[in-house]
Amino acid sequence: MSFKVLRPGLLSSLQDIGRIGYQKYGINVSGAMDVLSLRLANILVGNKEDEAALEITMTGPTLEFLSDTLIAIVGANLSPVIDGVAVRMNRPVAVKAGAVLKFGACQKGCRAYLAAAGGYDVPEVMGSKSTYLRGGLGGYQGRALQKGDIVDCGKPSSFGEHTLHFLLMKGARSFRIANWFVNPPHMEDANLAAPIRLTKGMQIEAYKDECVEAFLQETFKVTTSADRLGYRMQGPQIELKAPLEMISEVATFGSVQVPPDGNPIILMADHQSVAGYPKIAQVISADLARVAQYKPGSRMSFRLVSIEEAEEICFEQERYLESVKIAVMSKC
Repeated sequence: MSFKVLRPGLLSSLQDIGRIGYQKYGINVSGAMDVLSLRLANILVGNKEDEAALEITMTGPTLEFLSDTLIAIVGANLSPVIDGVAVRMNRPVAVKAGAVLKFGACQKGCRAYLAAAGGYDVPEVMGSKSTYLRGGLGGYQGRALQKGDIVDCGKPSSFGEHTLHFLLMKGARSFRIANWFVNPPHMEDANLAAPIRLTKGMQIEAYKDECVEAFLQETFKVTTSADRLGYRMQGPQIELKAPLEMISEVATFGSVQVPPDGNPIILMADHQSVAGYPKIAQVISADLARVAQYKPGSRMSFRLVSIEEAEEICFEQERYLESVKIAVMSKC
């Protein structure tokens, strides 16, 4: 199983759940911006949840399939079509050799994930297939996909092989979709627009009370300086009570820093391993997937929750994924 890149799109790179355990050596975690969509896409094609998928940002690529392949697309709706026919998302899709997948207008969200049964056949670097773009590490030759690249897939699981053959046996000109699907809760309109939930940052007490109140009550615009490293926000100025000199400390996905200009930065998947700006808040792990789906120009609001609430929300998300996994495996 493999495909050829006819057009690369804005930014298409291979990502899994990240390069865990190497931050102490200054190696970025990287990985998918929206890990929930990545995990769901892999479940739909019978892969391990942490297998790499193709992360597609806003403007998608054009791909020609060189062999029959089982795929699933989860996350942002980038108007996918195969040989001119719209493809439904959030379900297994059996694609025939020679078919061409294109993406069109970005209708909702920012990032889509294309999983292929068997995963992508690229070397693991420090236990991960994730692409760290700035460091030229991992993924497909350490970079985003380019025109002419041929990306091979691994051997599908028994579920992947069975589903591919079952769907193609029903007859298909270019592709055949399953008649069942999942419904990613973080991509529903109401959930996508809901306030991003936060826990208190290490230095929240160092900020003026009125600024903390404004941070939690006003909305912030995602600026054009928003990428895999971090989202720069624009809104009410966040000021310290007094100048604060800090020793750099560990940074993590979802940390909300405030540099001297008073505009918060949300650290994202390619965040640095240490940071020196004070942190006002931390995005809870269950909401990182929603943050990843915000486009430049959109507006974001925040809500503070307790550690206990954050844990329960995380457990709820894991229970949802487990129920999806059981339901999908029952289709085999």
